[in-house]
Amino acid sequence: MSERTTNRPILNVLLDKVSEGDIIVVHSLDRISLTTVDLLQGVALRSVKDFWFDMTDENPFSELLLTVLSGLSEYERKMIRMRQQECITQAKFKGKFKGKVKKYTAEHPGMNHAIELYEKGDSTVKEICAITKVSRSSFYRELKKREKNNALVAKRRKCHGEFSRKS
Repeated sequence: MSERTTNRPILNVLLDKVSEGDIIVVHSLDRISLTTVDLLQGVALRSVKDFWFDMTDENPFSELLLTVLSGLSEYERKMIRMRQQECITQAKFKGKFKGKVKKYTAEHPGMNHAIELYEKGDSTVKEICAITKVSRSSFYRELKKREKNNALVAKRRKCHGEFSRKS
């Protein structure tokens, strides 16, 4: 189980069953988060791996260590995220990070068929999307992108005098 994980069904079952005075034994302190410890009011905590840590009695040293370790764990998580963002930024700059792979490329047959049906004008957008299995939002996004590209091509041709030529 990861500290980042928010959906932790087994932990939720445990938290529902524990009561004041119970002792929870964890494998290691790095497997439990500060937010979980906050939920364990009145419940003692003991670690198998970190044998020096035992909150089964009033031990202010263990409480201090738990607070410090929780803070360090949170700091480590934030540093990992910061380094990850820095690496993504560098990779984008170098052109190596492309982000999420696009589902609908220029060669996608379903999207191309959807655009063809739209240009014919015989079908509604709802019908087109049902026929081609392309989502409405993706269809409109692609349509807008292609119209923008066509406008740019027409503008370039006009600037270069290609429209004035007779074939």
